[in-house]
Amino acid sequence: MKFLNDLIQRLLAGNIVLQILVGMIVGVLFALALPAGGQAVGLLGELFVSALKAVAPLLVFVLVAASIANKQRNTTTHMRGVLLLYLIGTFAAAIVGVAASFLFPSTLHLIAPATNQGAPGGILEVLRVLLFQVFDNPVHALSTGNYMGILAWAVALGLALHHASDSTRSLLADSADALGRIVHLVIRFAPMGVFGLVAHSVASTGFSALAGYSHLLAVLIGAMLVVALVVNPVIVYAVTRRNPFPLVFTCLRESGVTAFFTRSSAANIPVNLELAERLGLDENTYSVSIPLGATINMAGAAVTISVLTLAAAHTLGIPVDLPTALLLCVVASLAACGTSGVAGGSLLLIPMACSLFGISNDVAMQVVAIGFIISVLQDSAETALNSSTDVLFTAAACRARQPA
Repeated sequence: MKFLNDLIQRLLAGNIVLQILVGMIVGVLFALALPAGGQAVGLLGELFVSALKAVAPLLVFVLVAASIANKQRNTTTHMRGVLLLYLIGTFAAAIVGVAASFLFPSTLHLIAPATNQGAPGGILEVLRVLLFQVFDNPVHALSTGNYMGILAWAVALGLALHHASDSTRSLLADSADALGRIVHLVIRFAPMGVFGLVAHSVASTGFSALAGYSHLLAVLIGAMLVVALVVNPVIVYAVTRRNPFPLVFTCLRESGVTAFFTRSSAANIPVNLELAERLGLDENTYSVSIPLGATINMAGAAVTISVLTLAAAHTLGIPVDLPTALLLCVVASLAACGTSGVAGGSLLLIPMACSLFGISNDVAMQVVAIGFIISVLQDSAETALNSSTDVLFTAAACRARQPA
């Protein structure tokens, strides 16, 4: 019994990133040795993602409400800077995606079966959906993981309780702290969850289905790498005037890795909140900016929408001039803000972007189906970029005025 307790304590105190890396390697080896077993242990990954998704909505609601209710007077936050960085980063990512598509044009085989999932018909519809998410019923918002609605009600409750008694505000703060401890416990199971996710993915696909779309995948992932390792560091340096790469690599390592396997920005919110706390960021800022970023800061989604849309246009021989390409960047950026924080959320917005070029919905939905085929890598890389950038830009805004 003592040996078991010592082992558990060692695991809890160990380097979580190193443990996740070990889980990845063991998952690949396990799936290659026992493909049938890889399918079975996928349950571990599903349980881990489910636990993150279950605790995230309540954590965000209580944390934001507690942060606002207990905010001291004359205390400044950095939300304006964070929002500006979110918008700049997403638009810059769309430009990178368009540029990559012009430099390395992709051709699709538009024979994939159309998906039955619905897609929005235009920017106004995306904005309309976002507006109704804000005014959602609070219970429904919590149960469905609607973070726009959760944020709206949390802010309203926090403002309403800002002048409440000290005991009430203290209870709210203690509740947020208790949920944070639960989140910390869930995250410690990340290595086991990643093991199950990797084993299931390798056992299910073996990545054989991706061979026919290797060029498209290379363009997509290459563009995302440029955003993560070139564009984002330039933006962070412009804001902080300090070497951005230690912060960039920290965010990619400790947020991007888990997001890559959970494939859900919403599920990665607890991970990002814990990382922001360890980075010593302002709680009044990150408690709002992290869940908000999981909804509107979607650089990877902007890349996916622009690249796949231009791939469809190139396949059909549709000429694309510079003004239209710039308009696509704007549309992709706005559409990315309406992407749901779940796996494959950006793909359903491709038909809206395709409509700029007169591409029919039937053809566009075949592009969506191709997106789902390659999503085992595309969506994983997209989510890793999206989620890690939430912490990166929050940290950059918080450190902007600090002395070097």
